[in-house]
Amino acid sequence: MNKVSAQVDLTNCDREPIHQLGAIQPIGFLIAVTTDWIVARVSANIADFLGTGPDAMIGRPLADFVEAGSIHAMRNRLAILRGPDSIERIFRCHMTANHDAFDIAIHMTGGQIVIEAEPSLDEQHGDPTGTVRSMVSRLDQAPDMTRFFNEGARQIRALTGFDRVMVYRFAPDGSGEVVAEAARSGIGSFLGLHYPPTDIPAQARELYRRNLLRVIADIGAVPVPIIPARDERGAPIDLSLSVLRSVSPIHIEYLKNMGVDASMSISILVEGKLWGLFACHHYSARCPSFERRSVCELFAQMFAMRLESRERKNTVDHERRARDVADQLLGAVASDETLLKDSEWLHDMLSNVIPCDGVGVWIDGNGSLAGATPELADFSRILRALAATGAGRVYGTDHIADIFPEADRFAGQAAGMLAIPISRTPRDYVVLFRSEIIRSVRWAGDPHKPVEYGPNGPRLTPRESFAEWKELVQNRSQPFSPAELRIAETLRATLIEVVLRMSSEASAERKRANERQELLIAELNHRVRNILALIRGLIRQSKPAPGTSIEDFVKLVDRRIHALARAHNQITQDHWGPAPLRGLIEAEVAAFLAGRADRVEMEGPAVLLNPQAYSTLALVIHELVTNSIKYGGLSDSGRAKIKWRRDAAGDLLIDWRELGGPPVQAPSRRGFGTTIIERSIPYDIGGDAEIHYRLNGVEASFRIPERHVSEALHQEAPRPTPDMKPDTKAETQAEGMLDGKAVLLVEDSLIIALDGEDLLKRLGARDVAVAATTAQAFEAIEDDRPDAALLDINLGDGTSYAIADRLAELGVPFLFATGYGEQAQIPEQHSDRIVIQKPYTAENIARGVADLLAG
Repeated sequence: MNKVSAQVDLTNCDREPIHQLGAIQPIGFLIAVTTDWIVARVSANIADFLGTGPDAMIGRPLADFVEAGSIHAMRNRLAILRGPDSIERIFRCHMTANHDAFDIAIHMTGGQIVIEAEPSLDEQHGDPTGTVRSMVSRLDQAPDMTRFFNEGARQIRALTGFDRVMVYRFAPDGSGEVVAEAARSGIGSFLGLHYPPTDIPAQARELYRRNLLRVIADIGAVPVPIIPARDERGAPIDLSLSVLRSVSPIHIEYLKNMGVDASMSISILVEGKLWGLFACHHYSARCPSFERRSVCELFAQMFAMRLESRERKNTVDHERRARDVADQLLGAVASDETLLKDSEWLHDMLSNVIPCDGVGVWIDGNGSLAGATPELADFSRILRALAATGAGRVYGTDHIADIFPEADRFAGQAAGMLAIPISRTPRDYVVLFRSEIIRSVRWAGDPHKPVEYGPNGPRLTPRESFAEWKELVQNRSQPFSPAELRIAETLRATLIEVVLRMSSEASAERKRANERQELLIAELNHRVRNILALIRGLIRQSKPAPGTSIEDFVKLVDRRIHALARAHNQITQDHWGPAPLRGLIEAEVAAFLAGRADRVEMEGPAVLLNPQAYSTLALVIHELVTNSIKYGGLSDSGRAKIKWRRDAAGDLLIDWRELGGPPVQAPSRRGFGTTIIERSIPYDIGGDAEIHYRLNGVEASFRIPERHVSEALHQEAPRPTPDMKPDTKAETQAEGMLDGKAVLLVEDSLIIALDGEDLLKRLGARDVAVAATTAQAFEAIEDDRPDAALLDINLGDGTSYAIADRLAELGVPFLFATGYGEQAQIPEQHSDRIVIQKPYTAENIARGVADLLAG
């Protein structure tokens, strides 16, 4: 056999059965059971996790080996599976009596139930929905698509800790481009590199579409076989939806050639199609927890929704402009039919919505050209070649030579074209031409792979070099985008209508064109309304009153957040234990009545509230104070009285009375603030709340259940309350002080880290390296020594004092941040360092930076 003559292309790689490898990664185990829950298959490592080997399990009920409660939970999850590609998850499930917890994925394949489990990692589990909501909020703030992609990559990296996270976009031909990247410093950049279709074969792209997240924890790990390898029909198990599926040897070779030891990919689906991936690389073994991977998957789905929304908005804007041009065409040609044959006039009209260098018109065997175009004879021959393709539709290409080989000789004038048929038969056209653009395409290594012979015949092997490889592209124009092709379809409908207006069939064809346009508008409106409804649902609970400006709305929400922050400060002063009621009221009053706090009279015993009740009451007191300042007894010369006492049952009774203010009227609108006052105490802590709008002042009464209240040992003196008003002077003074400087930010909370990074960049920082752990911080310091640093003192299971020691050795100025207030125990060698209090604000960071750089 002459191996050289064998045809080797992408389809050879596409035939590799990567979904039937018959093995899983060793980070977990797999059990396949029949619909009556009899074990049919298990992974060979099952004894390592459940203590029973494959031979003893196969053919017996799963209930003999797994706790009944776990099976019940899995049955419930199985009942809600919807669709052939759905997967359900259970986190921290105790499958056996030894109390080991597992994260479980369950799906159906081949008539069997596939259960995959990984040991639950011992980590702090936050609020996944809150995390994703905050991440999506940051996406929404990105002003353009470039920063939108960068923000997506940055947040996935912050969430997972991979060395490199890329946003990888597929082209229609299956090739891809890295359009955004967030990477650890010192490992180079792949941004802007292209990858050929052979790097991700068709069957791999199909698996990415069906199974949204794929993790490869360690390419050096030995795969664990599934026993038995084949069922009674001789078929291997289909692992298309498996979260633990082992890795194709070809892909392992590919990753080794890149120097990557672990990877993760998260699919980005737009309108049900694979738009691209979040591609994550790590240069050592790494496996985020199953729960964190699930959060990443949810974020990727929200990212795709926002991406689709932005692309649709751009499409709607373009199509609106196209409709405007279409209306102008209709109006102009209605009064002068000769304009349709005027290529100069059409060039001026159409280039406003679809950029082009020239326009050709062909109607009834006569042609007209304007701008950079082929000669008229070549134009005629191009249209004959186009008609031979049976093109009765819009046809766009960046390489006319694909259908007319002689076109390369005039590529300087016209290398690409967008042909719009304007009659029901493909004989009349308006054609937009684009001139040649000679450009260099940057590939990640030579895209042409060598041939290898394997069990599935000749295939393309993974290339060994990923160094940048440039390819000069000639005889091609700027491609026509999908949006431009859709606009051309809209223009085609209008142009056909124009042509048919000049014939006896104009009325009927115009009706069909209008129906198509209305259908398109209705579909766009439907989708846009759905997206807007989703966004509206996120903010409606803080809906402002009519006439409220956006600045006032932001202030309203900001003040409510700061009320909680003040309560949080009081709680943390007492080591997250019960905190004094009097301190809560004093903090709120001082924040809004600086210098006039004596207008609020307080009377009651020294009592403490537990953190839950304290936070709830903080919002209630905040709303009472702010409403009184706006409309009630504290708005002019009046005053307010707050009394509290314990009843016989031990419950805390609180009375609020306003005196001396303007006459009171009950509010005509029930706002979110009123809802907080009336419902938060009953709902959150099981108490009671009443509010009465007396003519001479508002009266409110509250009952806090005894279980939330404790007696203080002594009456505490008033505590100093930090000034919560913005200090714009400090921020103004610090503007530009970090210009050109690299700053290290050490913070173990993703959302807080992103806030801190944004604030430091607002002060001019050239680059902000973010580290969540001591190890990451040391690595960042060694890779690129910072000019300054901001260190969160508490890092969960440790502190940042070792980082501070290293920075002091290097002479790098730094300041501390803490949410523990005065309880932060700073070592003596750093006791004179600047400490700012959390939460981060523009003001406190500005003051800290100004003091730091002033020495």
